[in-house]
Amino acid sequence: MSDKPSVLFVCVHNAGRSQMAAAFLAHLGRGAVEVRSAGSAPADTVNPAVVQAMAEVGIDISAQTPKILTVDAVQASDVCVTMGCGDTCPVFPGKRYLDWTLPDPAGQGVEAVRPIREEIERRVRGLLADLGVEQVA
Repeated sequence: MSDKPSVLFVCVHNAGRSQMAAAFLAHLGRGAVEVRSAGSAPADTVNPAVVQAMAEVGIDISAQTPKILTVDAVQASDVCVTMGCGDTCPVFPGKRYLDWTLPDPAGQGVEAVRPIREEIERRVRGLLADLGVEQVA
């Protein structure tokens, strides 16, 4: 067990929003938070427009792959952030749940992904502050 806080980001395909959020949390939190992401119905690959949008801000997620949501991942996390996955995320007592309503970048070009990326970064910075974790400026 780690004494670091742990966060799980969940969206349907684990190919866009949750991948961006996990990447921002890992980058901005400088390893001070355990980061997981998963999807209730994972895609085969991460959305290329999302990969491009993240590369524009210096974060490489090209090697990431969508992962299936498991009960173990939820149980191992202190905070579960859902992004449009509805009731598919299992709920356990003692966990903190946040639901971030964000547009789905699926099928969108990089121009449409950029504002979603910016909003995710803003929310991740707020989550880091809530967790008391020092972050990259």
